[in-house]
Amino acid sequence: MIQKTVEECDVNCSGAAVDLDAIKAELIDEQEAVKFADWFKAFSDPTRVKIISALLKRELCVHDLTVLLEMGQSAVSHQLRYLRNLRIVKRRKDGKTVYYSLDDSHIEQIFLQTLQHTKHA
Repeated sequence: MIQKTVEECDVNCSGAAVDLDAIKAELIDEQEAVKFADWFKAFSDPTRVKIISALLKRELCVHDLTVLLEMGQSAVSHQLRYLRNLRIVKRRKDGKTVYYSLDDSHIEQIFLQTLQHTKHA
């Protein structure tokens, strides 16, 4: 039998002695919350996590990523497009070759802190 733990306030709880209206006024709005959740969904796929991990090391082309990940070009390109649409990676063309890198240093910081947290747990 699985026992569930449900955390609830005591029957006599009248709430914390805080100004809930002030907190509510500063909550993230719905549109920002959706964008935020979508951004973190990008990190929910192991392939995308591996791509980001590789791009932490250096700028790479699709071919390099297919070799590193041992995946087909179309699968890697699909994941890169997903990451690019969320502004997690950016691309740079050099002739016919397209190179990918992380969009900015915030991506690296968030990724490394999240990785550190998962290792810490």
